[in-house]
Amino acid sequence: MFENRTYRAQHQKKGLVSFEVTVKETNLNIQAHTDLTDKAIKLVLTCRNHIETYITFHPEFATSFTPLQNPGPAPGIIRDMIDASTLANVGPMAAVAGAVAEYTGKSLLAFTSEILVENGGDIFIKSDTDTIFSIYAKNSPFSMTTGIQVKKRDTPYGMCTSSGTLGHSKSFGKADAATVFSDSCPLADATATKLGNMINTAADINAAIDAGKAIPGINGIVIIKGEKIGLWGDLKLVKI
Repeated sequence: MFENRTYRAQHQKKGLVSFEVTVKETNLNIQAHTDLTDKAIKLVLTCRNHIETYITFHPEFATSFTPLQNPGPAPGIIRDMIDASTLANVGPMAAVAGAVAEYTGKSLLAFTSEILVENGGDIFIKSDTDTIFSIYAKNSPFSMTTGIQVKKRDTPYGMCTSSGTLGHSKSFGKADAATVFSDSCPLADATATKLGNMINTAADINAAIDAGKAIPGINGIVIIKGEKIGLWGDLKLVKI
């Protein structure tokens, strides 16, 4: 189920302890000041329970490729997924990995001042230092040779990636990587899906970046297709 994730060995933050949590289809790599495995498992179980229960009564939540209407009374994680998918004009499950990462990470911040939660390439992070994210883009020369640098921030943020050439998540495009930076991890996840869906050739990069720039709350975008790369926003590319 959890295919080659050797890239995880490349993103160890200095001074943090790394551990993994697996609950059904959810597999997280978490970094914190101490091993918080037991607390993280409980948090993931809570997230999954909210999502699975909501799907039982609203099965379209799991299958729709377009935004859903106001859900009425619903857990916060459901509302955040629907809000993010509405802004990005995709289905709500396009935000699920980022939402689980964010809800888990925010709760763990009660026990650690720094946190990184990576959920299949979708990352929620609060760091006291600058951070360089490795780019894993299977068919591109930029893969694992180029990183995205984000300066130290006082607040948490999300860095999420969608790929049409790697991974099990549904994509209608052929981007090697569509990476999005936002204060909201669910929004970064949903938007990465939207932009990834738009990429069939390198000629589509500029239009996809323009579409991402127009979404409120998006702070940066990196899109890779083969030997071409597009960059916008408060990000810097660095060699690694």
